[in-house]
Amino acid sequence: QVQLAESGGGLVQAGGSLRLSCAASGRTFGMNGMGWYRQTPGKEREFVAAISVNGPSTDYTPSVKGRFTISRDNAKNTVYLQMNSLKPEDTAVYYCGAKIGGIATEKRQYTYWGQGTQVTVSS
Repeated sequence: QVQLAESGGGLVQAGGSLRLSCAASGRTFGMNGMGWYRQTPGKEREFVAAISVNGPSTDYTPSVKGRFTISRDNAKNTVYLQMNSLKPEDTAVYYCGAKIGGIATEKRQYTYWGQGTQVTVSS
């Protein structure tokens, strides 16, 4: 069992930066692929970024490549999402997910989810 708690969201102006954190509990964190997703009202939760169990492999949705960076610290049971050059269209609730095994981009492959953290980017 893995429990996840996101933090770091907030209100920022366009062009600004935020760093989201996802703290995980459970002894299986080091065995989990991790991902960040986001959701806006009335829309499906969409993939943002993913990272493999030990961090050598990452993947990003095209709209955030070059602006967002996913990383993890297994010693701290935490995964991060550094978001730079934020745009109003990045406004959403951001969720982290965990799955057994390696990297994945499909939402249905994630077993555990946090409660989400709101990111609002003003123009």
